[in-house]
Amino acid sequence: MINEIKKDAQTRMQKTLESLAHAFSRIRTGQAHPSILGGVMVPYYGSDTPLNQVANVTVKDSRTLQVVAFERNMLGAVDKAIQSSGLGFNPTNLGELLLISMPALTEETRKGFTKQARDAAEDARVAVRNIRRDALSQFKDLIKEKEISEDEERRAADDIQKLTDKFVADIETAVKQKEADLMAV
Repeated sequence: MINEIKKDAQTRMQKTLESLAHAFSRIRTGQAHPSILGGVMVPYYGSDTPLNQVANVTVKDSRTLQVVAFERNMLGAVDKAIQSSGLGFNPTNLGELLLISMPALTEETRKGFTKQARDAAEDARVAVRNIRRDALSQFKDLIKEKEISEDEERRAADDIQKLTDKFVADIETAVKQKEADLMAV
């Protein structure tokens, strides 16, 4: 029973870390990367569809993305969706494909993105702590039901704390790396 709770907590904490990595991939550095357009939804036959399902996004060079729609008549809708996505991109329509130039990051935008990265990291830390709280509460319930002893609960709580510390340290490492990427000129 204790091992199941620990395993569940570890799995949930790992998912939190993956979610943080996904959030970081949406915060752009000065480099062009297809994941920047990951949240763009394109109206496709009456329903909003993720961009990567209607077009191929590739890196042309370090500051330029190239978008080729699978259906040529979709290029205008893809163009509009990127412009209205709130990412601040203005694609150049070349008839068969779109080119998106990444503007150089100013000091102000770098600081804004760094703050966004820190906020995402704090959300991840809070999620990990909530998972710890849930696991500890499950251990308390097992004590009340007399399924485990207090010594077993204390050892399990120590293990959960070590797991929490490990994941919080991983989050710290990830946010420091993202900040370094953002501040690199």
